Amino acid sequence: MSRRSSSDREKNRGPGQRQLRVGEEIRHLLAELLERGNMRDPDLRDATITVTSVDVSPDLRNAIAFVMPLGGQDKDRMLAALKRAAPWFRGRVSEKAGLRSAPEIRFQLDTTFDEADKIGALLRRPDVARDIKDE
Repeated sequence: MSRRSSSDREKNRGPGQRQLRVGEEIRHLLAELLERGNMRDPDLRDATITVTSVDVSPDLRNAIAFVMPLGGQDKDRMLAALKRAAPWFRGRVSEKAGLRSAPEIRFQLDTTFDEADKIGALLRRPDVARDIKDE
C-alpha cells in the first residue's frame, strides 16, 4: 500500500477550525458594518445585503465573502460597490477582529440559492417525482 504525502492529505482535507472561526467572525463583522449603513458609497448606504458565508485561506491572508442583495436585485451594481469599498471593510475588520493582519477581502455573489432553486425545480418535474415515489 502506498503512503500519501502530507501535501496530498492537505488537498483532501477541508478548512481547519481556525479558518472556520475566523471566517465566521469576519462574516459577523461585515454583516454588522453593512447593517449600520454609514458608508460613503451611495450604492451601499441604503442597501440590504446578506453575507451568507466567508471562506478564509489556510494562511488567513485572503477571504472571500459570499453576499446576496435582498431579493437578488441590482446584483452587479451592489457587487461593484462592495469591491470598491473592500479596502474600507478590510480596515474596519482589522480594527475589530483582533487579528495580527486583516485578510484581503474579496466579494462574490452567492449562487447557492439559485442552485437550490434549480434542484427543487428538477425534483418537482413529473417524471422525476414519479421515480422518487416508486422507491
